[in-house]
Amino acid sequence: MKTIITTVLLMTASILTQAQSKVPVISKEETAVNAGIEKLRVAMIAGDKAGLESVLGKELYYTHSNGHIETREQFIKAISTKKSDFVKIDLVHPSVKFLLEGEIALARHILVADTNDGGVPRHIFLGIVQIWKKEKGDWKMISRSSFHVPEEDAH
Repeated sequence: MKTIITTVLLMTASILTQAQSKVPVISKEETAVNAGIEKLRVAMIAGDKAGLESVLGKELYYTHSNGHIETREQFIKAISTKKSDFVKIDLVHPSVKFLLEGEIALARHILVADTNDGGVPRHIFLGIVQIWKKEKGDWKMISRSSFHVPEEDAH
């Protein structure tokens, strides 16, 4: 009986150890990049110029799904004046990967959003790839590209 109990306890401990080892560890840097992504999302909805300026690198290239490219200044103006009006933004299937000894972060997600550009409501699904660069200890987005994805990929 003792052998059976010991075996069961060892198997349980082994299973719990394996389950714990599969829990992803989120680094301090990944947490910081994710905080930047969230700050950008909130600033886009609010049209918050200062919030946008705080997370966007000076050399930003913001590429829309139709191929149109905006500079940092053009993007900030479009969002802060509500020419590009995001009413709601959800980000699904996020991932962050670090490159070049942790100085560059590649962030990907699917953006599910309600917009109201020019008074025309739309519901959009876009794949997003962002490049974030560490500048003086802070993470700044320096590039963003988007592409259309089917609605079923956003769930």
